[in-house]
Amino acid sequence: MAKARGSQAEFAKPGRRAKAPLWARLCAVLGAVLMVTSGAVLISTEVLRARYEGAIQTKDLFGDAAQGAQPKGSDVKGPLNILLVGIDPRQNQQDRPPLADSIMIIHVPASLDRAYLFSIPRDLLVDIPAFSKAGYAGGRAKVNSAMADGSIVPGQKPDPVRGFELLSRTLTKLTGIQRFDAGAIINFEGFKKIVDAMGGVDMYVDETTRSEHLQPDGKPRPSSNCGCEHPYYGPQKVYEKGQHHLKGWEALDFVRQRYGLKDSDYSRQRHQQQFIKAMAQQAFSKDVVTNPIKADKVLRAAGESLIFNGRGRSVVEYGFALKDIRPGNITMLKLPAGSVSEGGQYQGEALRPPADDFFQALRTNKIDEFILAHPELVNKAK
Repeated sequence: MAKARGSQAEFAKPGRRAKAPLWARLCAVLGAVLMVTSGAVLISTEVLRARYEGAIQTKDLFGDAAQGAQPKGSDVKGPLNILLVGIDPRQNQQDRPPLADSIMIIHVPASLDRAYLFSIPRDLLVDIPAFSKAGYAGGRAKVNSAMADGSIVPGQKPDPVRGFELLSRTLTKLTGIQRFDAGAIINFEGFKKIVDAMGGVDMYVDETTRSEHLQPDGKPRPSSNCGCEHPYYGPQKVYEKGQHHLKGWEALDFVRQRYGLKDSDYSRQRHQQQFIKAMAQQAFSKDVVTNPIKADKVLRAAGESLIFNGRGRSVVEYGFALKDIRPGNITMLKLPAGSVSEGGQYQGEALRPPADDFFQALRTNKIDEFILAHPELVNKAK
């Protein structure tokens, strides 16, 4: 039987540098498990491709499918810019337009051997362009509302795919990145299942964090229904500074917290980035990549929680292209920003120098030189 790329045989040969299976490669870059392989079984490339591609939802996130796709099977070439958006579709509020709870961009240089990950502050004040599909006239608002504004479908439930399209257009205007090469919507509820399917994730918590939402046993904290900023009361789940093994519900709860943290939403951004790296590290562990039963569970969980668009390229093609990226060569970055007030009232956030220079470096493929000149923008993770 032919050997499949991404199978156990790919990294079992003596004297060769170990290669993680295809799904783990993408996990290191996309921050979530997009695919898995049964590491102990040799299967044909055709079956492997069908298995990967059938597991992940693929939709027209950028609204340009009618313009034609790339030739199937052609190489994925860098540099790449990939947009990741996390949403929290509450089951009891399905008619509520989704907000972009987490917005991240991954930049991969032309060499395709490393990645830079940065977050867009969700309270960032931006110019959102008009969007006729949702009947939106355009305006200035917080960037996370672009997802909600774009998702409106008259007479129907909100469509996060349409919301992603408007958000991507908004970020194109903000950053000057004319075209995202790929994108994904991550459903946070499904995200918990991915973590549990992996057996949890080991992570260093760099700042003691108290949960606004959950009790120590994971049950919701009672709400006073006061309409105030902090309506919850009672005992809180606490993540003490130090090393932790987080279950799915703990991981999701931890990366959502911002109240009481030293840098508020910027601490939350850092924690989300750190968790992506920790999750990628877990994906490369032998406990996951060589366990076909656990790998299958991860695949099913990923299929429930992710919507992917590769501009005509499949998740398989991206996985092969990004095969050299490891957790250790993902650099996490913080964009400098500060609060904006009007009449003493908080309005949102605004980017500060050298954010414009950073975007210029992205557009001109000079990100390495920029980081060398601005090491203070690198978020550290233990």
